[in-house]
Amino acid sequence: MFSITAPHLPLRQDRGLTLAIAMMVLWATAAASAADTIRIGIGTQDTTINTVTGGLLIRELKLLEKHLPHDGKYQDVTYDIEWKNFTSGPPLTNEMVAGKLDIGSMADFPGALNGVAFQKAGKRSLFINVLSGSTIGSGNGIVVPIDSPVQRLEDLKGKQISVPFGSTAHGLLLRAIHDLGWDPERDVNLVSQSPEVGGTSLQAHKIDAHADFVPFAELFPFRGFARKIYDGAQAKSPTFHGTLVTAEFAERYPEIVVAFLAAAIEADRLFAAEPEKYSELVQKVTGIEAEVTYLFHGPLGIQTRDLTWKPEYRAAVTTAIATLKLLKKTDADLDVEHFIDDRFIIKAFAASGLDYAKKLSDYAKQPLTANAAGAGESIVEPNLAAQLWLAGEPLVRTFASPERAFSALAGFAAAGKTLRVAYVHDRISGLKLFAIHAWYVRDAQGALSAFLLQGAAEAWAKDHGGTVLAFPAAKAGTASADAHSAGK
Repeated sequence: MFSITAPHLPLRQDRGLTLAIAMMVLWATAAASAADTIRIGIGTQDTTINTVTGGLLIRELKLLEKHLPHDGKYQDVTYDIEWKNFTSGPPLTNEMVAGKLDIGSMADFPGALNGVAFQKAGKRSLFINVLSGSTIGSGNGIVVPIDSPVQRLEDLKGKQISVPFGSTAHGLLLRAIHDLGWDPERDVNLVSQSPEVGGTSLQAHKIDAHADFVPFAELFPFRGFARKIYDGAQAKSPTFHGTLVTAEFAERYPEIVVAFLAAAIEADRLFAAEPEKYSELVQKVTGIEAEVTYLFHGPLGIQTRDLTWKPEYRAAVTTAIATLKLLKKTDADLDVEHFIDDRFIIKAFAASGLDYAKKLSDYAKQPLTANAAGAGESIVEPNLAAQLWLAGEPLVRTFASPERAFSALAGFAAAGKTLRVAYVHDRISGLKLFAIHAWYVRDAQGALSAFLLQGAAEAWAKDHGGTVLAFPAAKAGTASADAHSAGK
């Protein structure tokens, strides 16, 4: 409280001084208030479900608030957390460069573009952790209309393909075109479309194919209007989604960055423990069906949730920069060793009581831990396992093989149960598939092996014997064999 008397001053001058002092007090109070409030701007990609443990779950479950520091220099701080959702990485990058956001999640290719954009602006961003990825490239894919005659990528020469420009799917498509020896400016017609527009264009047959990132190469087939002809695993090029932060924010508030990553670690743990529950939450927030999210985040999912900087993911960023330069999208030399910064995630692991070095060397997917449903059998060969999610049931049932799962379907139907979705695994790669879209080979003993592509199934049948079947025939054949066996 200020108390100033100046009886010798004229009244008008005294009032002026009092007003000046009052203004100074107000300014000081406002400055103190501003200093005690830290704004945290976070950009998410909710529908890009590989980022949910670095965005959607943290926001919906208020995990960041749980981990933010409140001691030391943060003792009297008020946090103002601002969330903003995006459908792809490039517009998120624009807002980070403009200083509107501090933290954001995106994939390797747009992440590299983020680093380049900051560098051009005379600033720096840091790639601080991985959220989910695939060291063999699964997750990105190319789809065609459900009734298209196209079966292979090679069939798209001279055709129109849409893709979100600047996305990781764009990077995959360009590499795949390059591997075929095609000129991307002459041999195909590439147009930029967001996932939403690409889906509409496929349904209207306005494009011949659409390349996209997680989860759209699986979502569009699940919704029944598209068919996958190319999976990122065929390119064998690692891909991932992760978190970036502005270097300015990280240097000023390193404890907050560690707290954010601790929240991501907790979100990852929660999803691992109850994948069905949190797949339903993702559906509630985004509209992405829970069956699709479980395909990625459930046991043996398409991609592995992994917060560590494995060498393959570091290489993916380097490849992205090289691809950008090859296509003359940038002439910048981004120092990947300084762009990728693992200091914060290592500290977050330690704060969470976890061993970063141990996890760094662990490449295993979330395992199928349940015994086979109804038989008490253990899952001996995960690549031969199958799962059924029945309507009204909170948990997915696991079976030792596709034929056992398909055999059980008849019994469930007789009991009035409805199938939500069935999952199988590619016999060769282990890639998790929607059973309805897979191809099968039935051997002489009646056992079924599943495959992503018809050509792979045909090659397997040629080398090992057996009959190639689509899902309806594979399911019907199993039911017929069961009926025949029961009649003996």
